[in-house]
Amino acid sequence: MFYSARILVLIGLGVTLVAGLSYVSFREDPVPVDLATVTRGPLEVTINADCQSQVRDLFEVASPISGTALRSPVSEGDVVRAGETVVAIVQPASSGLLDALAQLQGETDLQETMATKLVAETDLKQAEEMAHFAQSQFDRTQALVTRGVASITRLEDDTQRLAFANATIEAARARIEVADGAIERARETLLQAENADVSANGCCVEVRAPSDGVVLSVAAVSKRPVTIGTPLVSTGDPNELELVTDILSNDAVRLSLGALAYFECWGGTEVLEAMLDRIDPKARTKISALGIEEQRVDAYFDLTTPADKPPNLGDGFSVFLRIVEWRTDDALQIPLSIAFRSDDGRAVFVAIDGLAERRAVTLGRRNDRMVELLSGLEFEERVVTHPSDDIATGVSLVERDAL
Repeated sequence: MFYSARILVLIGLGVTLVAGLSYVSFREDPVPVDLATVTRGPLEVTINADCQSQVRDLFEVASPISGTALRSPVSEGDVVRAGETVVAIVQPASSGLLDALAQLQGETDLQETMATKLVAETDLKQAEEMAHFAQSQFDRTQALVTRGVASITRLEDDTQRLAFANATIEAARARIEVADGAIERARETLLQAENADVSANGCCVEVRAPSDGVVLSVAAVSKRPVTIGTPLVSTGDPNELELVTDILSNDAVRLSLGALAYFECWGGTEVLEAMLDRIDPKARTKISALGIEEQRVDAYFDLTTPADKPPNLGDGFSVFLRIVEWRTDDALQIPLSIAFRSDDGRAVFVAIDGLAERRAVTLGRRNDRMVELLSGLEFEERVVTHPSDDIATGVSLVERDAL
């Protein structure tokens, strides 16, 4: 009897030990995860773009005549004064701005155009006389037709003659206008030498700075031949800067004038502010780095940094811009990597007492890190980030930081 009791106790202990070992063997280990907390605070949606600084009012100085541009009297960075500083010197192609042959040709052209105008004026007087006579004939014939004396055919002929006379008047007036334009051009050619800004020795044309500022670029330092309109130098005020960037047209339509923008990576440690001033009304097609055609448009921003802390920027400097499209000071939000696609939209896994619970959520605005939470979660709930396929409802979870 005593041995039977000991045997039963030993059998019970064995069964308990086997059951415990089976539980330990078949129990699933908790899945290590990273957890994030649902927070509340400011949220901004931005459009990020690389941009450049540029002088707001850029002046391109070009050669007023054809000839030879002498060695540049200024260098890049030189301070210039409007109407005072000589920024370029151009020597005419000949000893004078107009040689004798060109002068004679110009005078001949002026005489020809004046004679042409005189002929046109004579034609106008003749046409007006013809029109006056045609009008009298028309009025007389119309009166006779009314009394039944003249035929309708005669009235039609007089009507045609009157219309032809009026058209002749218009043609003569048009020829007078053409002659006036030709006379003006001929006179401008002859007066070119008198109006040119020639230096005291009568050798060259001195081109002066159009505005206060500095020389931003010199097309060529050395002496070289130039034609009318050849760029020589560009000037501007580096203290009057703006930022310009090209953005997608479907991003541009969501921005309002005066939109806030942050610019950084400009060389300083501070993040400075700018404000949207204008957007070009016409977009252009641009091929992206992936070979995709995009419609892009230039947007311009005013720097709104304090006057006592101007950024040390110049024309064409590189800047990274974050344009604020939307902002709120109180948004329930979670990291963007938490939510995943599901049959009913978006879902997350919430950690409740060490177990995973799948929950559908509704999301709103988002940026590159955070997304606005409209429904589905509460403030300070703990949510699994980057959920793997090992996680499902009821699965045991352990935070990696707690291991």
